[in-house]
Amino acid sequence: MSRRDFHLPWSEYVETLQPHERPMLPGSPATPDHTLGYRLAYAAVGLLVTATGSIGMAMVSANTQQLAGALGVSMTEAAWLPVVFVMTNACMNLLLIKFRMQYGLRLFAEIFLIAYVLIGLGALFFEDYQSTLIVRAFAGMASAAMSSLGILYLIQAFPAAHRLKGLIIGIGAASFALPATRLFSSHLLELSEWRGFHMFELGLSLLSLAAVFALRAPPSERLKVFEKLDFVTFALFAPGIALLCAVLGLGRLVWWTEAPWIGLALIGAIVLLTAALLVEYNRKTPLINLKWLAGGDIVRLALSILLVRIVMSEQSVGSVGLLQQLGVGPDQMHGLFAVILLGTLIGTLTSAFTLNMAKLNKPIAIALALIAVGAFLDAHATALTRPEQMYFSQGLMAFASTLFIGPALMIGIVRVLQTGPQNLVSFIVVFAVGQNIAGLAGSALVGTVEQIRTQHHLSHLSDAITRGDPDVALRLQQLSGAYGSVIQDPALRTTQGLTLMQQQLTQQAHVLAYNDVFLLIGWAAALGCAWVTFHHLRPRFAAHAAARRDAAQPADIAVD
Repeated sequence: MSRRDFHLPWSEYVETLQPHERPMLPGSPATPDHTLGYRLAYAAVGLLVTATGSIGMAMVSANTQQLAGALGVSMTEAAWLPVVFVMTNACMNLLLIKFRMQYGLRLFAEIFLIAYVLIGLGALFFEDYQSTLIVRAFAGMASAAMSSLGILYLIQAFPAAHRLKGLIIGIGAASFALPATRLFSSHLLELSEWRGFHMFELGLSLLSLAAVFALRAPPSERLKVFEKLDFVTFALFAPGIALLCAVLGLGRLVWWTEAPWIGLALIGAIVLLTAALLVEYNRKTPLINLKWLAGGDIVRLALSILLVRIVMSEQSVGSVGLLQQLGVGPDQMHGLFAVILLGTLIGTLTSAFTLNMAKLNKPIAIALALIAVGAFLDAHATALTRPEQMYFSQGLMAFASTLFIGPALMIGIVRVLQTGPQNLVSFIVVFAVGQNIAGLAGSALVGTVEQIRTQHHLSHLSDAITRGDPDVALRLQQLSGAYGSVIQDPALRTTQGLTLMQQQLTQQAHVLAYNDVFLLIGWAAALGCAWVTFHHLRPRFAAHAAARRDAAQPADIAVD
């Protein structure tokens, strides 16, 4: 009987496995010792499936403005497209783990790969805004499954001693999508607008479907894990998370205090999530184990994930937003995105190949320190800043964004292995849902602070401008003179000059506001680094103090 007889029932297949080849957790496939050829094939399929699952969200996030124009909607309406993706993606993680445990990896892969292909086909035929919104929502659900499937295939590519590296590379590989998409998406859109993107996404999903059917993953142990109350929790938790995502994703665009639905949605999210937690608290076998989540290690892990994801908005929203405000086009930022992609790749590989299970907090502290350095460097931006001046800082931040992933993931996995697989769903809530929510929260924070500080700086700059100031008068004359050949009326030329001056003041106010945002993020990352470092070193301090007490006791006895 061969260990590649994947069609065998689990009860028979497990007899062919060595102890180190059995899955760590229920729902995960076995990890037999494959030949080199199979390992390379599993790695290729894993990367392909991961790219397929993450490319859609990256494409929409990178080209929201162009998508708004293609659909004929406002930017606020177009902003719903990435938000609904995050809504469904975050919610589906609750059920996917248990689905895999109960029904096996094979059915899991077939259902969601076929669903992703159908979603791609649907996007080709339904090109209006409402249909696109529905397609993006379903894509979020399927993408959650694709990410898990890609990671499980990548784990197969590594021998037993290095399987954790496959897990970390699989998590980090999803981060490659956004910078990579920014490099080629503009050219893809130029060919045939959004139809070209949908064709590309459909092609990837068909390739993934064929690859997974051609190269089967080993079977997994199945357990009956679903309970009726799981669906009650999901029915409360999912709309609660969806409403929270809507508030965080749209609040800064419609403004927090001006759209009544923001307050109503936030109230609804609080009520629904509280109800879900009350249901879980009183269960014997909860879907979300609140007592486990309240442990010190998990609370610190959750806060670390939230902090890193929030401060990383400096890169995804802050630096790109600043350059766009300065009139830098997407094609001019290709060099910057290439640096970010390279930093992300190096960070992922560094995280995987330097993993030290005894010092999991150390890389998290280093990542936060690098983010702080990058943010402080960017805080010196001026109206003349261009992408080349941000290569080093953004490369540091890209490296840090994936450096922390491996250790953070391992902290949770270790706790799950110590306390039992029933806490795996709880950990996924912390890790996956936490990253999704923190990403939206970071964008909301950066956008909100930038708008508030822009108004503050614009007010101060405008107050400092007086027509009687000789420098102001000279500058106004220069600006008005630019229209001398086309406008003969002096009053009209002066009006145009004043308009140009106001535009320059507004641009300078935006630059100063982004600098304030970068400083805020830098200090938040620095404080987070100090906090994580303290918890990393605290056991050493405690051990040193205990050793000193033990050394002092014999001396006290001798004196007596």
